[in-house]
Amino acid sequence: MLVLGIESSCDETGVALYDSAGDGGLLAHALHSQVRMHAEYGGVVPELASRDHIGRLVPLLRQVLAASGRSLARIDAIAYTQGPGLAGALLVGAAFAEALATALAVPTVPVHHLEGHLLSPLLSARPPRFPFVALLVSGGHSQLMRVSGVGDYALLGETLDDAAGEAFDKTAKLLGLDYPGGPALAALADSGRPGRVKLPRPMLRSGDLDFSFSGLKTAVLTRVRELGPLDDEQRADIACGFQEAIVEVLVSKALRAVRASGLRQLVVAGGVGANRELRRQLDARAARSRIDVFYPEFEFCTDNGAMIALAGALRLQAGLAGKAAGAFAVRPRWPLTGAR
Repeated sequence: MLVLGIESSCDETGVALYDSAGDGGLLAHALHSQVRMHAEYGGVVPELASRDHIGRLVPLLRQVLAASGRSLARIDAIAYTQGPGLAGALLVGAAFAEALATALAVPTVPVHHLEGHLLSPLLSARPPRFPFVALLVSGGHSQLMRVSGVGDYALLGETLDDAAGEAFDKTAKLLGLDYPGGPALAALADSGRPGRVKLPRPMLRSGDLDFSFSGLKTAVLTRVRELGPLDDEQRADIACGFQEAIVEVLVSKALRAVRASGLRQLVVAGGVGANRELRRQLDARAARSRIDVFYPEFEFCTDNGAMIALAGALRLQAGLAGKAAGAFAVRPRWPLTGAR
């Protein structure tokens, strides 16, 4: 079965073709990022994001078809991100997918955006096997899930306020870094001195698997105000201290979740999953506990069409989704546990 995947939940337009038959797998994918456009405003402007998606989908589709050597007539189903995300951006992808599916007389598969991230490590050369524990860390979400199979997800813990990626972005802004702040802060932290700036580890010993990162951001704000105008060395030290704190919390809670579940596999997905310090510390501590850790390839950590095409194909195989093309709705707010 050849599944076309379309992602348009925020500021990246992704299109991909996935073949679930035999050794087909991911045939081609293309991605356009709107980072340069939104950098002028210091963050995503929803109306601009939606308009840009409109102009990108057809060229990206043509690019993917050419790279895969397939034609529209060979597509068996179209998967698209139904939510969560920006309403206008979601509507662009959903309308395009449903209209194209109607023209081709093929079914559509509405996909949960976080399910795409959750399953993205299955695209790698060393994929995990069900069941596993997953740490989902992105700009808008920080969650720990038990994944028993496609569509079978149990929430173990989540952030009570700011997500990890959101805390990265807000802290980067406090340090005067350009948009997108998360990657810029991580790069700056590499030149900082470990242990130089001590910051709190929120809920590290709370006894549960929930997170809270707003207090960490506030602690950075307090430190910045105490120091006054920062020189480059001070900014790097604060960035390093912030990353140390957030990574320690994420690693500790994730490994605690795996041990409590009785499983031996941990999947890390979402944009923050690309953070190299997080990967380094998690690999080191997991190895001591004989826990296997799986990550998506770096190119699939951000929003992309490949993960949506994969999720759609797996849902069709499991008999969980697929509907006649036509009427549709988007879901800007949508809990992952309700995605079955």
